[in-house]
Amino acid sequence: MRTISLFLRSLLFMIIMIVATIVWACVCFFAAPLSYNNRYWVTSRWNVFIIWCAKVICGIRYEVKGAENFPDAPAIVLSKHQSAWETIFLLPSLPRPLVYVFKKEILYIPFFGWAMALLRMIPIDRKQGKHAFKSVVAHGKRRLADGQWIIMFPEGTRIPVGQTGKYKSGGTRLAIATGALVVPIAHNSGECWPKQSFLKRPGVITVSIGKPISPEGQTPDSMMQQVENWIESEMRVISPHAYNAG
Repeated sequence: MRTISLFLRSLLFMIIMIVATIVWACVCFFAAPLSYNNRYWVTSRWNVFIIWCAKVICGIRYEVKGAENFPDAPAIVLSKHQSAWETIFLLPSLPRPLVYVFKKEILYIPFFGWAMALLRMIPIDRKQGKHAFKSVVAHGKRRLADGQWIIMFPEGTRIPVGQTGKYKSGGTRLAIATGALVVPIAHNSGECWPKQSFLKRPGVITVSIGKPISPEGQTPDSMMQQVENWIESEMRVISPHAYNAG
C-alpha cells in the first residue's frame, strides 16, 4: 500500500509540474518586457510553487543551516548535486539572483528551456572546449558586476546518495578569474528525490551553507580541494547513514 501511495502522489506531482511549467512559461513570455529583477521574480514563482507542491503532495520538507554565511559580496555558489530538487529550490532561495551555468541544449526543452532563455543564464557549448570557458568568464564578470551570483555544480552530474563524484575546477577557476568568493553548499536532496527515480519520498532535506572561501593566494585545484573537503565532510554530518564508517 505504501508503494502505491508513493506512486500516486508522485504521479499527481508530475502532472501538476508539467501543467505548471506550460502555464508559467506563457506567463514568463508576457513578463519579458519587465525589468530584469521583476522578470526574475515572476519566473522564480514557478520554483516556489513546485517546492510547495513537493511539500504538500509528496511530503518533501526542508531546513536550511548556515544562512548567515551568505556574504554581501560577489559570489560563486558551488553545490552538491543529487537531484533536480536543488536546481529548483536554490534559484528563489538565495539572497541574490542566480545565474546557472549549463549546457545550451537545455534551452531547447519546450516551455522550460524557453522560459530559461529569458533569464541571464550562461549556456555553454561543450564542443568549443577551452573557448567555452573563456565565454563563461566573460559572461560571469558581467553578471557579478550586475549584482547576480553564479551557481555551478562541480561534480557536473547528479551523484547518488552516499557517493562522491569527481570535482571539476571550473567554478574555482572562475572565482580566481573574477575575484569572487566561493560559497559551498551541501544537501541530501537525493534521499527524497532520487536520481532517475519517478517516486518522490517524504522526508526532510537539509541544506547546509558553508563559510565563504576567498580566492586570494589560491590555485583552482587548491581552492576546489577546500570546497570538496567541506562539502563531503558536511555530507557525512547530514547523512551519516549513507556513508560507510571511516
